[in-house]
Parts: sequence; C-alpha cells; structure tokens
Amino acid sequence: MVLSRFLPKDEEFFGFFTDAAANAAEASAILARILDPAGLDEDDLARQVGHLRALEHRGDEISHDVFRALHSTFVTPLDRDDIQHLTTALDDVVDRIDEVGTRFQLYRLGAPTELASRFSRIIVEQAAAIQAVVPLLERVTKHPREIRDAVLTIHRLENEGDDLLNQALAGLYDGVTEVPQLITGLRWGELYQLLEGITDSGEDVADVIEGILITYA
Repeated sequence: MVLSRFLPKDEEFFGFFTDAAANAAEASAILARILDPAGLDEDDLARQVGHLRALEHRGDEISHDVFRALHSTFVTPLDRDDIQHLTTALDDVVDRIDEVGTRFQLYRLGAPTELASRFSRIIVEQAAAIQAVVPLLERVTKHPREIRDAVLTIHRLENEGDDLLNQALAGLYDGVTEVPQLITGLRWGELYQLLEGITDSGEDVADVIEGILITYA
C-alpha cells in the first residue's frame, strides 16, 4: 500500500485537467448569456452570476484536488511545475470570468454592448479550444499536430481580444457630455479590460500546453 504512493497517477491528474477545462467552457457559456445584447432581467442575471460563482468554487476544488494529489504522489505523469502551472492557469480563466459577471451585476449597466458580446464569443471559442486540447495531453506524443493547432488557435483568439479592446477603448467616450455617461464609460472600460484579461488567461493555458508539447513530444 505504501508503494502505491510512489506510482504515477496518470488518469487522476488528466481527469482533473479535463474537469477544469470543462468547467472553464461552462463558465464561458454562462458569460455569453450574461453579455447577450438582448439582456437579462434582474432575477435571471442573479441566477447566472450565482452559477458562475458555483463554477468558480468548483474550479478551486479541482485545484485543491490536484495539489493534494501532487503531495501524495512521488512519480507524476508530467513535470510537477507543468502540473502546477496548468492547474493555476485553468483556474484563473474561471476566476476572471466570475469577476466579470460579478462586476457587470454590481455596476447595473443595463443591456450589454455589442462589443461586450463579441468579447464573450471570443472567450467561448478560446474555452472550446482549451476543452478540446487538454484531454490530448494524456497522449501528447500521439497528437502533436492537433495540440499545436489548438495552441495557435488560442493565441489567435487572444490577439483578436487585443484588437477588440483597442477598438472598444478608442470609442469609449464618443458623444459623452454628462457625468453619468462618463461614469458608465469608465465602468465599461474596466469591464472591457477584464474581458481582454480572460483571453490573456486563456493564452497562459496555451503557453503551458506548448511547453509540455516541446518537452514530451
């Protein structure tokens, strides 16, 4: 029984990664509902934000499970630093999505802008690419091309997020003449930067995956 602690727990670790990626994808879908330009009523918005908070807690639980497994396993299927970095990066995606949902509800900005909805679509695509590529890490030597393509997709989407942020900030105060409009503009500016930050977190996941590919493929 003592020997089992020293054996690699491949399925356990990769199962955690897959769960974390699925958690991020689900969170991105909820964010897209929140930022749909059609808008949500106050009760529905509260439910969606509450669902995001539950997913954020779920992400924390998965991270804790990974770190507990690390502490109880001598031989790991990937480098320990890679496991830690991938776990943290996946969790950060959900944390940042949760932060946007909370701020949007707090600021009471009314119907989301089309730019915010476009950000959410980029984030959904990024999360889908992450969810598709993470399970391939268990057989990284058999899927180098698919993994590399997914990494490139995630990077491309982050670049789209950068471009969209520049577009959003450039027109943020067009037509603003009153203080309430200025405050609204400031709040949307903050949200746009937080949304772009989600795509940065997605790129962090891709960077870790690319490092794993270079090491093991």
